[in-house]
Amino acid sequence: MAGILAWFWNERFWLPHNVTWADLKNTDESTFPQAEDLYLACPLAFCVFMIRLVFERFIARPCALGLKIQANGPQKAQPNAILEKVFTAITKHPDEKRLEGLSKQLDWDVRTIQRWFRQRRNQEKPSTLARFCESMWRFTFYLYIFTYGVRFLKKSPWLWNTRECWYNYPYQPLTVDLHYYYILELSFYLSLLFSQFTDIRRKDFLLMFLHHVATISLITFSYVNNMARVGTLVMCLHDAADVLLEAAKMANYAKCQRLCNVLFVMFALVFISSRLGVYPVWILNTTVFESWEIVGPHPSWWVFNVLLVLLQALHTFWSYLILRIACRAISRGKVSKDDRSDIESSSDEDEVLPPSQKHHTNGTNGAHGTNGYLSSSPCPDEH
Repeated sequence: MAGILAWFWNERFWLPHNVTWADLKNTDESTFPQAEDLYLACPLAFCVFMIRLVFERFIARPCALGLKIQANGPQKAQPNAILEKVFTAITKHPDEKRLEGLSKQLDWDVRTIQRWFRQRRNQEKPSTLARFCESMWRFTFYLYIFTYGVRFLKKSPWLWNTRECWYNYPYQPLTVDLHYYYILELSFYLSLLFSQFTDIRRKDFLLMFLHHVATISLITFSYVNNMARVGTLVMCLHDAADVLLEAAKMANYAKCQRLCNVLFVMFALVFISSRLGVYPVWILNTTVFESWEIVGPHPSWWVFNVLLVLLQALHTFWSYLILRIACRAISRGKVSKDDRSDIESSSDEDEVLPPSQKHHTNGTNGAHGTNGYLSSSPCPDEH
């Protein structure tokens, strides 16, 4: 074990040339980021998750009920022991051969059995009230952490001159505010990573899982390497669009259509401009070119920048999907459904909709995964 740890924490991988871990030990005069500081994020992630449960139950839920958001979920399938056994023990998506066998066994027509399985799958879809509570929690956190980040960075010289991220690197002291910012962000994304397995299951589950892993890896890498200055820029930049996304979703659930449309347009503009414009021009420029010039590359520097480029690839993919949603909204006047479903099985063609909305449904899936969900407008339903 000692040999594995020595190999993992090899100074020639993590640190610039001629710098050792001993050089970055805390002293009475200076405090530097220590890898063991990040252990605190694990219990804090659990605390964040528990705070979320309390928030959704005692704050978000009353707000949703005050906005007359119903807790009713999709229509339930009629009880049937045989079909339920097939659904739970064999398959949620029976093929044609199995459908014909069930039809003969139950003396039901195939279409009725197909409808039963669709309704049964849709039973697992959460209610609008549950979605609103989840979005309100994320909106509240993103608003708080973004506001904190802006206030912190306004006093930081590297906001105005990104070369300050690399001067005197890696001997840049760790402040209390910067440590708090990092640990809280890491705790939140750890809680998101774990809660993905309990939250609403969506078609881009793996893509969002990759996003969370990349984000956690970036936060961890930049903290251990003491690249925390540029890390704060990355975190604050990403939180800006997330605030608007969650606000648009809440407006959508509350059926405030015009507000939802305005917020979605604002989200799209901020997302695309910040992640396709500001991010590569401001962030990638300083991490790749300015750091190369001032500090020089080393192995973990390459890993850090590969992760940043991976994040940029995700930005590009999501921006494409957002633009496609916007173009569809312009061409049709209203979008019935985004390219991502709420749960894996909710993309079936016969979802239960009010009669007034059924003519908006195109009868096919079209699910390719995106950064949101539209129920009756260009408004996202999930990040």
